[in-house]
Amino acid sequence: MLKQVAEGVLVHESEFIQSNSVVVQGRAGVLLIDPGITTGEMADLANDLRELGQPVVAGFSTHPHWDHVLWHADFGDVPRYGTARCAAAIHDVLSHSDWKARVTEGLPPEYADDIPMDMLGPITGLPAGAAQIPWDGPTVRIIEHQAHAPGHAALLIEERGVLVAGDMLSDILMPFLDLEAADPVGDYLAALLLFEGVADDVAAVIPGHGSVGGAEQLRARINQDLAYVAALRDGGVPDDPRVGPSAPMEWLPDVHRWQLQRLAQRTGRDGTPG
Repeated sequence: MLKQVAEGVLVHESEFIQSNSVVVQGRAGVLLIDPGITTGEMADLANDLRELGQPVVAGFSTHPHWDHVLWHADFGDVPRYGTARCAAAIHDVLSHSDWKARVTEGLPPEYADDIPMDMLGPITGLPAGAAQIPWDGPTVRIIEHQAHAPGHAALLIEERGVLVAGDMLSDILMPFLDLEAADPVGDYLAALLLFEGVADDVAAVIPGHGSVGGAEQLRARINQDLAYVAALRDGGVPDDPRVGPSAPMEWLPDVHRWQLQRLAQRTGRDGTPG
């Protein structure tokens, strides 16, 4: 199941929207980032790690959406980290007595029965502004921003030149903005500029959904996403195959139109706040 993308960094790709679980090897075991998606996939991932003699020593969720806060008992009872805002957001979800029903409503029907809910979400928030993940392995720098979800974080595995991007920098999904934020467009553009700032140190980028890319693809994806978000801001039509007639998934053009509509409602047709 695991494909090596750099020394000590491996990826498993799920059938669900090419979701990527990332394994980073440390001295005593592995850091597991955004594991998923189905019970069977996670059990197989845990088995592969056992065969490699690599126990899970820590986990990290890049953001609080359901498909990034999953876990399996076979991974063990270890710290599961996220940013402070990420942890607060998912803890708020779990504070409701009917949280399972609420989350289940948003699951893809074809996978709903195979997604484990019992261990979803108990994330330990790192101190606000934490610069790296506390674990015994390669330095993993936290690049927090507010582009896609509250407390969203990309991770730069510095010694390996790998950027784990969470739900950003995908070759199959256009940017999904956090439309509940005060400034969705500004937040997303600011995050992309953060990625530009570390691009010289990156040899491989791993998106939450989609294909692993090299250094040239990283820059191409940053530029493509900048152009898409600028088109959304300006109410234009982006020249982006991810939302055109040949979109990788048939529902993506609908999501694009929904984002465009929501932003227009926020700003008013003349561009002034409404």
